[in-house]
Amino acid sequence: MELKQSKRKNVKLRLGISGASGFGKTHSTLLLAYGMTQDWSKVAVIDTENSSASLYSDLGNFNVLDLKAPYSPARYIEAIDLCEKANIEVLIIDSITHEWNGSGGCLDIQAKLGGRFQDWAKVTPLHQQFIDKILQSTCHIITTTRRKVDYSLDVVGSRTQVVKHGTKEITREGFEYELTVNFELVNDQHLAKASKDRTGLFMNKPEFIINSKTGERLLKWCNAKPVTIKEIVEKINSSLSISELTKLYNENPSFQQPLEPQFRSKKDQLEQLVKPENFSQNGNHISSRN
Repeated sequence: MELKQSKRKNVKLRLGISGASGFGKTHSTLLLAYGMTQDWSKVAVIDTENSSASLYSDLGNFNVLDLKAPYSPARYIEAIDLCEKANIEVLIIDSITHEWNGSGGCLDIQAKLGGRFQDWAKVTPLHQQFIDKILQSTCHIITTTRRKVDYSLDVVGSRTQVVKHGTKEITREGFEYELTVNFELVNDQHLAKASKDRTGLFMNKPEFIINSKTGERLLKWCNAKPVTIKEIVEKINSSLSISELTKLYNENPSFQQPLEPQFRSKKDQLEQLVKPENFSQNGNHISSRN
């Protein structure tokens, strides 16, 4: 047992990318993984999608483990173990949906036990072992998850067309909360948004296309020296504009709640500075002594 100072470089990222079929989950994860390693030989894919990852072999010589049915939690764990022993740095699990509702997955196991509510007492621990393996892995892990598909009639310009949407993720509810960042691919143009983000890099930002630069940004965040609360307070006090203060607030989600009074006080101060009545006609700020 050892007590040591936290260092973000010891953190292994747990990333999720979800979307409907055809939205670009596999391609996006591969580019993201390469951005984190700059070396395709350190990337591996556990492929449950009929060898779909191999369709992108032109990107680079990454490793592939084709996982066939039964898609039990135990077989996923065995596949993760194999990749860890091969010293893989970034492991893509494409996808985790089969572990939940594929042949031999959790729903299938529960059904074969009798489909009764009490049968979950045997299945839930198996699923939790799978989740724990992801969380405790020595690799950075990127998971992909299918989303249920819905369609709508949208007006684009002067034309009406059918648009495909991804809705609810097909895995056990709550998995998103285990992730560092969860990206949702919103359409077949591969545009992504963050639905969960502990890094502060992507939340509430415009939709974008995931690429290798995304992976580089995430790894840089992972290895960066943690910012102290004292440093954030100093940056709050030295902020010269509301936009600068807002940027600081958005980039540091873990400090938003504990430093809410400081952020609010500085915002009020900056708002007072830009009120017209606090400026003279020649544009110079009026001293509080006048």
